[in-house]
Formats: sequence, C-alpha cells, structure tokens
Amino acid sequence: MRQITVMAGPERRRRWTDAERLRILAEAAEPGACVADVARRHDISTARIYTWRHKLRQHIAVPQFAEAVVDGGDDKVPDVTPQPAVVIELGSKVRLSIFPSAPVALVAATLKALR
Repeated sequence: MRQITVMAGPERRRRWTDAERLRILAEAAEPGACVADVARRHDISTARIYTWRHKLRQHIAVPQFAEAVVDGGDDKVPDVTPQPAVVIELGSKVRLSIFPSAPVALVAATLKALR
C-alpha cells in the first residue's frame, strides 16, 4: 500500500487579477523604474513581469508610429539631381561624366575605349 501525504496550508502559486497585473506593469514601465526592484517589492520574478509585458503586447497589437514634424520655414524643393563624381573633357566636343552609381566594369570599359 502506498502512502499519500496531504499538505495543508497556503498555496504558493498565487493568482493575479488583470487589474493587479496592469498595476505592476505600469509601475515597471514608469521612467527610471527598475524591473528587478518592482519584482522584489511584489515578491515575483522579473521573468514574470517580462512575460506579462510580452502577453500584453501580443494582446493589444497596436502599431506604433513616430510623430512627424514639418518645418514650414522654407518652401524650396531640394535639388535631387545626381551630381557626377568625375567629369572628363576631351576637346571641345567630347565630355564624359561618371556618376557614383556607375558600375566599375562599365567605367573601366568606357575609359579603355577612349584611349
């Protein structure tokens, strides 16, 4: 026959309400707050706070956008035409412009042909 031991007393596994979880998460998210300190105050592990935070982010899934600031001081449109990196003039009728985006092989072949 086997022996079974029944332990009476408080259960170690605690149940947290959603309101308690949100309060602890808000406390951990305050500027300058340390998750380890918040966890110690509430006698829970830091992993528990990070797990709750992860689950909350999955549940909410709200995209975050950065605020755009438009400076209305200058209405000029910037010049976006690319400037050549090298300009080679051969006489009065031949001008070769090499842009930074040009492939090296093409530039080498062109210069070789101009010899």
